[in-house]
Amino acid sequence: MRGKPISRDTPFARIRDGVDAFIAATPARFAILIFASLILVFTALFSLPLSTTSGKQAPLVDALFTAVSVICVTGLSTVDMATYWSPLGHLFIFIGVEIGGIGVLTLASILGLVISRRLGLRQKLLAAGDANPLRIRKGPIAEGQAVRLGETGNLLVTVAVSAIAIELVVALLLYPRMLLEGVDPFSAAWESIYISAMAFTNTGFLPTSEGLTPYAGDVWFLSVIMIGVILGAIGFPVIYVLSRNLRHPRKWSLHVKMTILTFGLLLVLGALAYFVLEFNNPRTFANLDPGQRVLQSFFMSTMARSGGFSTIDISHLDGSSLLVTDMLMFIGGGSASTAGGIKVTTLAVLFLAAFAEARGNDEMEAYERRIPPDVLRLGVSVVLWGATTVAASSIILLLITDEPLDYVLFDVISAFATCGLSTGFTQNASDGAQYVLAATMFLGRIGTVTLAAALAASQRRQLFRRPEERPIVG
Repeated sequence: MRGKPISRDTPFARIRDGVDAFIAATPARFAILIFASLILVFTALFSLPLSTTSGKQAPLVDALFTAVSVICVTGLSTVDMATYWSPLGHLFIFIGVEIGGIGVLTLASILGLVISRRLGLRQKLLAAGDANPLRIRKGPIAEGQAVRLGETGNLLVTVAVSAIAIELVVALLLYPRMLLEGVDPFSAAWESIYISAMAFTNTGFLPTSEGLTPYAGDVWFLSVIMIGVILGAIGFPVIYVLSRNLRHPRKWSLHVKMTILTFGLLLVLGALAYFVLEFNNPRTFANLDPGQRVLQSFFMSTMARSGGFSTIDISHLDGSSLLVTDMLMFIGGGSASTAGGIKVTTLAVLFLAAFAEARGNDEMEAYERRIPPDVLRLGVSVVLWGATTVAASSIILLLITDEPLDYVLFDVISAFATCGLSTGFTQNASDGAQYVLAATMFLGRIGTVTLAAALAASQRRQLFRRPEERPIVG
């Protein structure tokens, strides 16, 4: 005898169906809604008197800015993070960066899974949007990706497992070095876990007021942090593929190959640029031995991509180095990673398009694969939206402050690319300027593609083609 079917006319069922319908109709808006809600929640948490060392309620601008910086895993701050927030406040920071580092669409898919009690097609599409922004759009998508749609569930597992495993290993490697520095075992355990989380999530906050000063020239400590930052910035789809086919490069997807190659080239070229440009700068590298110059150059190149840690005062960098850092921050890390920026594969696609045009080829090709035109259109859109955001924020800040352009532009790009490096402008800026930077961090972290998809009310189909005419370009 069959049992009575479960009624769907219950409050929970109606809420679940409503959420499913909203996700299906506007997945990008759902992701942004979740992200904005998290920022409001953490703003309330940082506004608690127990969250500050003084026991007083934090001003709204500081609570909101910190919440945005934490959830967006940026690393910029309006206060001295180490001394302003209490142990409870630092616990909120730690939890916030772990949540923010997961990613907008991945987080939304996990919450959708909790609500719906299943990982159906809608949740897979939502989570897959972090691995491939093209899936946010309606219509067919070729599945020759780093992570195929059917593997999305495994990707979510990889995100959780890799985050825990990498942070744990980094913490274990940092812990004995802290003990040698004289830090007591309990504090060393907390600080190593805290720094490992900030490294993997590419946030850059530090739990102590002295920061990295005790380890500024320590090869082991800085190398471990760099490894943590790189593993977080390379992207979860790359980690997923390498964990299964590390010894079989032929099985690597085009995305993985392009990410690793471009990421490595930028890391080396950035280090070379810092080594040359800061070689005779008395406030940075001039007094260092050759080995330390190489170490600091690679550390700076790694952190400029989104890490946010620094062993030198950024305001002491030469103007040429500030410009190089601007470019590296704007590019950022890999897609579906804890890093920000326009992403390395976006840059690679634009260069491939330029090379194809220079050679007279009709199509872009890499590693014996053809790249379709819609990927190029998406890449151009990402760059234009990013450049527009940076330009608009910089213009507004230049109007309301008296700071020089190079400092303003540096901190704006750092906010957009969720890098966290600062010339000191952010912490000393007015409340209005800090609100502008908070908005820039939000726009940078949710992703220009996600934002564009969210603002589009619908995607209409055009059933006709107009006559072709070519404008003059260049």
